[in-house]
Amino acid sequence: MAERVYPTDSPPESGQFSGNFSSGEFPRKPTPPPATYVIQVPKDQIYRIPPPENAHRLQQLSRKKNNRSTCRCCFCSFLATIFILIVLAGISLAILYLIYRPEAPKYSIEGFTVSGINLNSTSPISPNFNVTVRSRNGNGKIGVYYEKESSVDVYYNDVDLCNGVMPVFYQPAKNVTVVRLVLSGSKIQLTSGMRKEMRNEVSKKTLPFKLKIKAPVKIKVGSVKTWTMIVNVECDVTVDKLTAPSRIVSRKCSHDVDLW
Repeated sequence: MAERVYPTDSPPESGQFSGNFSSGEFPRKPTPPPATYVIQVPKDQIYRIPPPENAHRLQQLSRKKNNRSTCRCCFCSFLATIFILIVLAGISLAILYLIYRPEAPKYSIEGFTVSGINLNSTSPISPNFNVTVRSRNGNGKIGVYYEKESSVDVYYNDVDLCNGVMPVFYQPAKNVTVVRLVLSGSKIQLTSGMRKEMRNEVSKKTLPFKLKIKAPVKIKVGSVKTWTMIVNVECDVTVDKLTAPSRIVSRKCSHDVDLW
């Protein structure tokens, strides 16, 4: 509510407030002198207008908030798309598995001969191995492509004696392929303990070796080729002597597949 404040240092002029006036006449209201007015307004009715620099800053903050919201929506859409693609890929793989029932090829050792190992000398050896590997693809509608960059190694007591590679070839469905591998090593130093142990095993006609194969493959389903997978084959082979021809006393192979 507005209040009028009158100055108190100026007395009213003579005759302004006199009670002498004619009948029917009223005295005129005196004009208040110039003064200072104080207006009191409640705080909840005060509206502030920001200065231009603050308004510009507020506009920038609003734009940043909108940009963040847009980026968040785009990221959520991206994650949803990836999730949907993964689900669809999983469903497709499950359908293919139910239709074709794929199984990994079976591997076995058909031949294993050794040469170039002299146990009566302390000089380094350069062994040679001729290995025959049999691969059976029992799948009815799935072929196997054997790719480059494979590796084949023969070990004795964790000592790598020789190495080589698998040939590049395609194995169709319901097929048995026999692969002959020529493996060689150079300047392999055997300890005296290993030589003594091998002589003892030669006398018993039980020389154990371990064959390891690492083969990149691609699977062909119909007209579609998959990505590259790795087939790991490990065979324990025991022969009766270190000269050709040798006889396989025992053999056992296992394998697994690295899908990625």
